[in-house]
Amino acid sequence: MVVNPISGGKDKSDIVEEVEKQVSERNLKLETYYTSGKGDKEALFSVIEEYDPQRIISVGGDGTIKLIAELLTDDSIPIGIFPAGSANGLAENLNLDRNNAELTRIALGEKFKLIDAILINDELCLHISDIGLNAALIKNYQEGNIRGKLGYLIQSIPTLIKSDFPFQFNIEVDGKEISRKAVLIAVANAKKYGTGSKINPNGRYDDGKFEILIFKEFNIPQILKTFRENVEIDEDFLEIISAVETRIYSQKNIPFQIDGEYRGDVKEVTARISPIKIKIAVP
Repeated sequence: MVVNPISGGKDKSDIVEEVEKQVSERNLKLETYYTSGKGDKEALFSVIEEYDPQRIISVGGDGTIKLIAELLTDDSIPIGIFPAGSANGLAENLNLDRNNAELTRIALGEKFKLIDAILINDELCLHISDIGLNAALIKNYQEGNIRGKLGYLIQSIPTLIKSDFPFQFNIEVDGKEISRKAVLIAVANAKKYGTGSKINPNGRYDDGKFEILIFKEFNIPQILKTFRENVEIDEDFLEIISAVETRIYSQKNIPFQIDGEYRGDVKEVTARISPIKIKIAVP
């Protein structure tokens, strides 16, 4: 079990206790690793090599799941998920429960889903990556002191004021090149952000493709529509292109994020479907 003790500003002790309880009831052995934010990939790799687990449980946000997935070379070890981050996009898209006892049963269960991963600038992406306004918000959020959805809300107005949008992008896909002005461009496997906003209604985790989502304008009524159950998004607001590989670039540096983690200001983003799928325990 991999626990991020600070993700989402939430105490994880009740989750840890529930997992320990059910593991004990099943006469299983459990090793718990707490992330520190320094050298976790190397340290966790050593733990996995030594312990040789049959299952890995993630207690944190999308970044914790990604840390685990990056260390797996195939789909032989399933990952169980406890959504305990600031924005739990993957769990939101897999419709995972929020009850610890039920989440533990799912995490230790035998029903799995093989999901596609995307390699974005050669880094693993399990959920959504974007370049533009949302990445600028994540940058400001990470530099702030308040975690959770309140932290995102507090940073939203300063981000809008400071950001120089729309941005000019060129996109290479399917042997063609197109030019677009947009407030942000996302590369997504998922249907929605961790907030519940449904930005990619045709998205599927297991179809061998991802979607390029071109948000052409900052339109609050259209943004609010994405939180409805049955959403019809105006094409003047959002253009969607399915792809297996793409290159997105601009003439100036623009904020960029992968799975909710700011990755710097960049001029170019490349994306392709990873040959390795990830096995997730699901309801």
